[in-house]
Amino acid sequence: MIHPAAATAPLAQASQASCLTARDIGRAATLALHDELALSPKPGLVTLTSQGSHADMDAHTFMRSLFALRAYFVQMAELGMQGVSFDALERCGIAAEARMLAATAGINTHRGAIFMLGLMCAAAGAVVARGLHPNPTRLRRQLLSRWGQALSERALRASTLPGGRAAQQLGLRGASAEAALGFPTLFETAVPALQGAQARGLAPRASRLETLFHIIAVLDDSNLAHRGGLDGLRFAQRRARAFVDRGGASQPHAYTIAATIGNEFERRRLSPGGAADTLAATCWMQRIGALDARAAP
Repeated sequence: MIHPAAATAPLAQASQASCLTARDIGRAATLALHDELALSPKPGLVTLTSQGSHADMDAHTFMRSLFALRAYFVQMAELGMQGVSFDALERCGIAAEARMLAATAGINTHRGAIFMLGLMCAAAGAVVARGLHPNPTRLRRQLLSRWGQALSERALRASTLPGGRAAQQLGLRGASAEAALGFPTLFETAVPALQGAQARGLAPRASRLETLFHIIAVLDDSNLAHRGGLDGLRFAQRRARAFVDRGGASQPHAYTIAATIGNEFERRRLSPGGAADTLAATCWMQRIGALDARAAP
């Protein structure tokens, strides 16, 4: 089990580019996925004490997956430092997915995170290799300049995954399209939401909860589309937007309200897995010091 202190404390060396290694970048990714898992209440998502809308997985399943993926995120940072092609990143991701499925007896716990957070680790490695500290601007720029063309081509492929097929059938912007655009929901919604929550003095748990609801409100989450169709996706977005508009995590009884929304999601079997991946990527940026004022362009 990940030590509680490690699950909340930022990496000590994250503020200095010269000290940020591939191991630091990858370790922060594993811890960020634990940050996401530990957050509660989360609508429809697995937590340390709830299966959410899932009958086939729980926190133990997620922890087995996390331990199976630890080396992967370090490897992706190393590949980013080496300036490899997207094909090399994709092969590494495919191998990581196989390890995940072996650890979870075939259950998909982190496929989206393998893709999204893996790419972000590679982008961070590319930034560090240039002697710079990662920040949102540099991470997004590196992602698009190095692998943007390949990601755009990937987004044109017909998806073989349930969520991807649902997104394509409904004309939504799925995970591949988000990546090809440089993850706009991550950089334009999630990062400002977390920074705004922190600026208002919210505690880490409240800041992450508010960030999650900001993400659900705008993301074309293919997991929601697969589970609930377009009606389910729009329902989830409306409920999240209402939570944010009424004060987010700052409103009275915020956690009770979030839990009530979670019950509604569970009745509809809705699970915003794409939003969870985006939250984890935001927590990862915080852990490597990318959101620190000292990491400004």
